[in-house]
Amino acid sequence: MKPGPFVYHRPLSVQEALSVLTDVGHEGKILAGGQSLIPILNMRLASPSHLVDINRVPGLDEVTVSSEAVRVGALVRHRQLERDTGAYAANPLLRQALHCVAHPAIRNRGTTVGSIAHADAAGEMPSVAVLTEAVMEIRGPSGVREVAADDFFEGALETCLDHDEILEAVRFGRFPEGTGTAFLESARRHGDYALAGVAAAVTVTDGTIVSARASFVSVTEVPTRLDLTEAVAGQEPGAVDWSVIDDLVQEHISPEADIHATADYRRVLAGELTRRALAQAVTR
Repeated sequence: MKPGPFVYHRPLSVQEALSVLTDVGHEGKILAGGQSLIPILNMRLASPSHLVDINRVPGLDEVTVSSEAVRVGALVRHRQLERDTGAYAANPLLRQALHCVAHPAIRNRGTTVGSIAHADAAGEMPSVAVLTEAVMEIRGPSGVREVAADDFFEGALETCLDHDEILEAVRFGRFPEGTGTAFLESARRHGDYALAGVAAAVTVTDGTIVSARASFVSVTEVPTRLDLTEAVAGQEPGAVDWSVIDDLVQEHISPEADIHATADYRRVLAGELTRRALAQAVTR
């Protein structure tokens, strides 16, 4: 299938892009990597009257590492971030998760910020955003506002972005010293949407666990973070029985059945992946 007719805009600045979005109202869609948008257009699940291509806007393709966060601009491709040594050193979870995103051809073109703006709970990077307590830098006609990842996702494929705003960058928070991370998912084929997935972070201080948390892929309506610290705090990493978190995980997730897996199967899978991810994270 082919997309419906639309007017193509190619702004050369953020302000020009915002001006177009303001003028066209809810009929406008931003095009960055297009790896989520183009299939939706082709299947006519969405038919915007205007596409605003921001690929020629300068300054949106930068990765910046600070003592508190890894800032990723709106045009940074998955592959660019995956290969960024500074970002990996600051937050290994980014590369661990990006390795699971679709296929290399899609990672070469798709943008990390775009996948977060798409707000698909079956995507890897929204899960990473909530686990790292990321901050969204949203630019609109009146300036920039910052929104925590917990408040950004409002529903399936829904965010707090207004029609005249751009998600300009995402700042992924850095974990405390002594934190190990892991990202695991299970799919019918590598690169397919995950039947279930888990991002995990465990912090160890003076030989004992002081923090453990996880976020999920494909088993919650919106990306959410689960704090598991109370169940395992004070235990030695090599002696902890991760099955103690099973009930907490099952209470937190709400998987749905589809042609690929039943809800019960996704529950079992999510629980197993969480235990494995936590055990892997603690060794790092």
